[in-house]
Amino acid sequence: MHVTMLGYDVELDDELVEASPDELVSQLAEYERGERQLFDLPVRLPDSFTGDVMRAMLDIPYGETRTYGEIADAVDSHPVPVGQACGRNPVPLVVPCHRVVGADSLGGFSAAGGVDLKRALLAHERDGDTEQSALDAYR
Repeated sequence: MHVTMLGYDVELDDELVEASPDELVSQLAEYERGERQLFDLPVRLPDSFTGDVMRAMLDIPYGETRTYGEIADAVDSHPVPVGQACGRNPVPLVVPCHRVVGADSLGGFSAAGGVDLKRALLAHERDGDTEQSALDAYR
């Protein structure tokens, strides 16, 4: 499924979301308008390392970030494979891979729009704060 979020096109594998396409689009629109902080959409996670990382990402609250290293500690791994798993996230936005950042940078973002979209999503969740203040708030 192709959706637009904050002016960027994002591809989601809606077959992994156990809700109707209309419900998915509705909740994404509520998030974009600032009316929703938590998605009420069950997601089928892969039974793999990527699924473990996705599960850890689902635990990151709205408006907060975790580093690749913190996620690596949570799943008993290392930051580089965590970053690779984030890049394989088939349902960005719903599983908030944008909330995973580098220790000293935003890190990457594989969705269309790349780091610009990641920056926009973090700013959206931080009421328009800059990239640096969003990172500083969680160190």
